[in-house]
Amino acid sequence: MRVIVAGAGISGLATARGLIAAGHEVTVLERAPRPRTGGGAITLWCNGTAILRDLGVGLEGTGQRLTTLRLRTSRGREVLEMDLEALAERFGSEARVIPRSSLIGLLAGGLPEGTVRFGARVTGLRADGDGVRVRTEEGQEYDGDFLVGADGVRSRVRALVLGDGEAALTGVAIWQGLTPAPFDPGPTSTLMIGRQGDFGYMGAGDGLMQWFFDVPYVRGAPAADPVRLLRRRFGRWAAPVEELLASLGEGDAEWFPHTRHKVPSRWGAGRCVLLGDAAHGMPPFMAQGTNQALEDVATLVHCLATVPDPAQVVGVYSAKRKRRAALASTMATHGLAVSGPRSLMQSEYVMRMNAATSPRVATRVFGRLLSTLSDRI
Repeated sequence: MRVIVAGAGISGLATARGLIAAGHEVTVLERAPRPRTGGGAITLWCNGTAILRDLGVGLEGTGQRLTTLRLRTSRGREVLEMDLEALAERFGSEARVIPRSSLIGLLAGGLPEGTVRFGARVTGLRADGDGVRVRTEEGQEYDGDFLVGADGVRSRVRALVLGDGEAALTGVAIWQGLTPAPFDPGPTSTLMIGRQGDFGYMGAGDGLMQWFFDVPYVRGAPAADPVRLLRRRFGRWAAPVEELLASLGEGDAEWFPHTRHKVPSRWGAGRCVLLGDAAHGMPPFMAQGTNQALEDVATLVHCLATVPDPAQVVGVYSAKRKRRAALASTMATHGLAVSGPRSLMQSEYVMRMNAATSPRVATRVFGRLLSTLSDRI
């Protein structure tokens, strides 16, 4: 089958890897003139690394393997600790933080030369019972038997197929960066939560640290001096907030508003299907975006191999994925408050009430959550 994939991000390249391995002919259309390697680092949970391994992507020696996940209050009090190594043993795959550029390189490195066409922005689409024809901004046309829209939260394919607009703003924004580590975080991912928002940090390999702050979103341009803004909001928080902020230079902090797509009941129409952020764009809280996108890839590859009629794939694929993706999106959207009454649940007193939960119980609960959101583990 000839498959056209719109978008050469993580989900698009992973889709191409899986479909080519299954014997399909794949062309990836990417609107950018070159590979898009920005965006910091990605946290892959046990399901994400397992799916990548299934796709033939080896992660050993890349990024940072995580052994522990810790939740702390804004004053530094430890609330929960989860043993990620115990979950790795249970599921047969580890949790890992990897720079997005490294993962893009690994995925693209396994594709035949010429698979990705850069500078090819999709602007038009015609589909019928026999196939699809995609038109790009440059006037080129590509014919195929099936189209996969993996072109992100501002998906043109979604607009053409479903007729709706961009993802909605949630009222929260993230300041994040992938910078030289001012201290060694070890194999631990730490999340600190308070009424002002949250602060997370973890190693990403090669002396780098991925860090982020979630803050209220104010429409308009981001702050000209993000470090000053973050000091004003998080300045009274416990270490290592000040140490991290003191290490930052101009341009180290990137700003992105949180957005969320309504997860549709059908992820496409005819021979056109959506996956990743194009189907279910969600805030980065709990690091579910990429992991859910990889779940989409695995399910779609399986459906194209087992559903005899390509026109029936959309229905089968949507039914398999929509419940888990919608649950992940809801949890990512409502799991954090940066202002208002809900932030009371993130006060020091309420957070410390959870400190009695043992690491063993916390690990079991987190493992159950991961398996609930996954078809792979």
